Amino acid sequence: MEQKKYKRTTVTSALPYANGGVHIGHLAGVYVPADIYVRYLRLKKEDVMFIGGSDEHGVPITIRARKEGITPQDVVDRYHKMIKDSFKEFGISFDVYSRTTSETHHKFAADFFRKLYDEGKLTEETTTQLYDEEAHQFLADRYVTGECPHCHNEGAYGDQCEKCGRDLSPTELINPKSTISGSTPVLKETKNWYLPLNEYQEWLKKWILEEHKEWRPNVYGQCKSWLDMDLQPRAMTRDLDWGIPVPVEGADGKVLYVWFDAPIGYISNTKELCEKEPERWGSWQQWWQDEDTRLVHFIGKDNIVFHCIIFPVMMKAHGGYIMPDNVPANEFLNLEDDKISTSRNWAVWLHEYLVDMPGKQDVLRYVLTANAPETKDNNFTWKDFQERNNSELVAIYGNFVNRALQLTKKYWGGIVPACGELQDVDRAALDEFKDVKAKVEELLDQFKFRDAQKEAMNLARIGNRYITECEPWKVWKTDPKRCETILNICLQLTANLAIAFEPFLPFSSAKLRTMLNMESFDWNQLGSTELLKPGHQLNEPSLLFEKIEDEVIQKQLDKLEATKKANEAAEYKAAPVKDTVSFEDFEKLDIRVGHVKHCEKVKKSKKLLQFTIDDGSGNERTILSGIAAYYEPEQLIGKDVLFVANFAPRKMMGIESQGMILSAVDADGSLRVTTTLQEVKPGSQVG
Repeated sequence: MEQKKYKRTTVTSALPYANGGVHIGHLAGVYVPADIYVRYLRLKKEDVMFIGGSDEHGVPITIRARKEGITPQDVVDRYHKMIKDSFKEFGISFDVYSRTTSETHHKFAADFFRKLYDEGKLTEETTTQLYDEEAHQFLADRYVTGECPHCHNEGAYGDQCEKCGRDLSPTELINPKSTISGSTPVLKETKNWYLPLNEYQEWLKKWILEEHKEWRPNVYGQCKSWLDMDLQPRAMTRDLDWGIPVPVEGADGKVLYVWFDAPIGYISNTKELCEKEPERWGSWQQWWQDEDTRLVHFIGKDNIVFHCIIFPVMMKAHGGYIMPDNVPANEFLNLEDDKISTSRNWAVWLHEYLVDMPGKQDVLRYVLTANAPETKDNNFTWKDFQERNNSELVAIYGNFVNRALQLTKKYWGGIVPACGELQDVDRAALDEFKDVKAKVEELLDQFKFRDAQKEAMNLARIGNRYITECEPWKVWKTDPKRCETILNICLQLTANLAIAFEPFLPFSSAKLRTMLNMESFDWNQLGSTELLKPGHQLNEPSLLFEKIEDEVIQKQLDKLEATKKANEAAEYKAAPVKDTVSFEDFEKLDIRVGHVKHCEKVKKSKKLLQFTIDDGSGNERTILSGIAAYYEPEQLIGKDVLFVANFAPRKMMGIESQGMILSAVDADGSLRVTTTLQEVKPGSQVG
């Protein structure tokens, strides 16, 4: 089917939730690919609007506010500014970045709901929900905790158990408690308004399953799985006091469901921009209601249902809106082989990265794109980050650019030399280079950003092979004219790199354009071998990228290790106390202090250490202990340890063990030998 030609493109990126910062999972899943695509369209001189904003309603914000003793508005004000500033510094080039607490949004969302209500597009339903009689309010899912009915985790939330990952409803919890008052909630009737998704099921099947088979398999597959089931009406209002009040009579104490309110933020933010700059952007309607406009949503896979089913049904029910042409949702990015978790602080936060790695925005953009979770979950490691920077950005891209510019400076004072007669080696390089534009363009049009960046890097690889093979530093001595041709071709490739990488690495491209003294360019120039005219004066060259040393990476690894230990300490619960024993039974154990005179690994055993103990008797005692995985023998020599002196001797690995060293099991399952705080005479009894 022939691709429709559109006059303009509306690009949205999922609104980040304003109760915390943005991390690398968000960047890889949504914001970096969206920014690459928008920058690409701008380079092609296409009319595009890039819409972002903060999602500022919902239960997690009220929970944070209550926990910190501040208002929800205080919470969202803090994080909206942090997120907005971080995005700007990182180069995410939104045309508008607003918020769902704005007056424009409140009115627009309320009017949207009211139209659906007035036209009978919503249904009223009375259901029973958990209610806190002490706090006098209905409890949203996250305001209820209790025992998970599946894994029996006692700290499960009303919507999900974070230990076993099961989705829950509050009424499934065993012994539910209100997180507001601590009381046991009761069931109470309440009325809410529902969007009847079931009435739009056949339309959705035709629109998605028949008309959009080109969507990514993960998006199409998730939609199909929902549509193969019977869709049910979904509540569009909630019993809360933080959010947009439901604009109908009898709805006191109710607000719009955050997933009704948030996607409308894309439209209200557009309206805000158009009213601010009408001469540049025209009317908001042309970006959302004109059939000549293409709508593309960039999201993570956890938002597919909302953007492909619920939001389209909302717009269909309202009438007059265009539907998304594509929803290139990504899978998840893990961190050091573990799932990113904001609650566990297991993340690389953008605002912290910008402080820890100043000037290295493009390094992170490059690595996140190279590891983009486009078809399956992928993994970020700091070692891979370092390796890609040093072996690819520095050694391939930066190395080629630096050699081309420095040699031009050395031999011609930074003036672009003329291109003379071509030899076979020149033609081979140019022939290899001529297809790069078409390949990158095709991949970007298909939202395959990882492969597109790889093709852009191939330009630098072509350049490196060419300059290495031609050796202009040697040719200069024997044939300066030939050297001019070689460097002219190298400089043309360098200028093309500035264009090809602009969507991916905007800061580096800007720096390279400054060195090349290139004021402007567009995508159509990519592939040209006449970007820099002979006689053109270049500016002073400098390194495009710098090597990242081991100690820089180790600091990041140490930070994560500290987070892991803090989580283990916070999550650790001591094992249940064993059955009560009498004092007489305890007295039967003879626990003493022993001084470790010698310690060594037991041959052919991975677990055992052999201790030679001074037990105060004048004789040495041999004890075997299964702690070799946790200590090197030399760490224990000279220590005072506690041991059970009256265990019956036992042979292990042919060696008689005369007692047992006492160890504690740490939160992570490791063993720690018990010692004394001060020096105690060997043989001293513990009692």
